[in-house]
Amino acid sequence: MGITSVRIQDEISKQLETLAASQHRTKSSIINQAIKEFLEHQKQEQQRWNETLDALESVRTGHITSGEHVHHWLESWGSEQELAAPKTPK
Repeated sequence: MGITSVRIQDEISKQLETLAASQHRTKSSIINQAIKEFLEHQKQEQQRWNETLDALESVRTGHITSGEHVHHWLESWGSEQELAAPKTPK
């Protein structure tokens, strides 16, 4: 396990101490959890951004699904003949 030194604002430090005491945890464990959650959030944001760029590229190159096909698919949801998601032509 690595060790990193971080300067924390006094107000945040006090809140961290209060939280740690109320949860019977160490400040270190709370900080580790916060960093882990932050990194996962950043990973998800990057994935969403990449998916957005891919979608924009698909539109730019004309690989789109018509609204009519999407609406037909959505209307089938919950029915016995539920349709598979429309495929984008390539």
